Amino acid sequence: MRILITGGAGFIGSHLTDRLMNEGHNVIVMDNLITGNYQNIAKHQSSPRFEFVHHNVSNHIHVVGALDWVIHFASPASPVDYLELPIETLKVNSLGTHNTLGLALAKGAKYFLASTSEVYGDPEVHPQTESYWGNVNPIGPRGVYDEAKRFAEAITMAYHHKHKLDTRIIRIFNCYGPRLRLDDGRVVSNLIGQALTGQPLTIYGDGSQTRSFQFVSDLVEGIVRLMGVEHHLPVNLGNPQEKTVKELATIIRDLTGSKSEIVSKPLPVDDPKRRLPDITKAKQLLGWTPSKDLIEGLKETIEWYRSELSLKQSEEVKV
Repeated sequence: MRILITGGAGFIGSHLTDRLMNEGHNVIVMDNLITGNYQNIAKHQSSPRFEFVHHNVSNHIHVVGALDWVIHFASPASPVDYLELPIETLKVNSLGTHNTLGLALAKGAKYFLASTSEVYGDPEVHPQTESYWGNVNPIGPRGVYDEAKRFAEAITMAYHHKHKLDTRIIRIFNCYGPRLRLDDGRVVSNLIGQALTGQPLTIYGDGSQTRSFQFVSDLVEGIVRLMGVEHHLPVNLGNPQEKTVKELATIIRDLTGSKSEIVSKPLPVDDPKRRLPDITKAKQLLGWTPSKDLIEGLKETIEWYRSELSLKQSEEVKV
């Protein structure tokens, strides 16, 4: 197949690019690199089946030739990024989603939207099922991401109902693994970076808030399986094994051998108290459950960060 992936140089997008390239497909990555990194996909640049287009999908998109899929992953996706880039986040999930939907319609392609567990806001229902409407503050600091993704889902469903576009929607719960930027601002990258550089490990509040961590290869497997199934309503992809942030900090400190203390800072505004996916639909529809053990996944991720930090230090010495 010939597949366009917007945001394909980012953390998850680049792992999906690898998977689709390894399966023999032709892949076009479109990314403006404001949060993505070309090095994530550079290994494919010599392949005749790969093309990179430096472009902001909030602007008009033009692609020559046929497309089988348009996969829309472009968006800042961490609090650090979308709080620094609020307008860009709103645009890429509104204008960018509109543009990519229009492209899919024009090409007769199938469409895949990467949404997020953030559409549930600070949920009052646990675990969160796809039928839960969420508890979102539309004018809070996180609203630029939460509401943008909710709009992206709404317009995707509108294209499905109005134009009969063949669409898919996933809601991604906390994902981690190699290529998650050290300065990304998400809890796993924060804690590993702090542990490896001897800084205090930062938790917010008393650290009792929970997250459900899935390894990136598990997420990619779920994405690929959903591409092969005709289902147009949202599907949760996440790990139903809940961990408190304080538990995670302790695990990472032990795995890295860090002597850092764990310190507490005030909770950010609208920080969700619990994140727990109900993945019944993914199990029944896709035969999918996450398989990567948290400890093994964290070990692999820590080693990647060690390598990245070592490379960065050697480059600084050269300069």
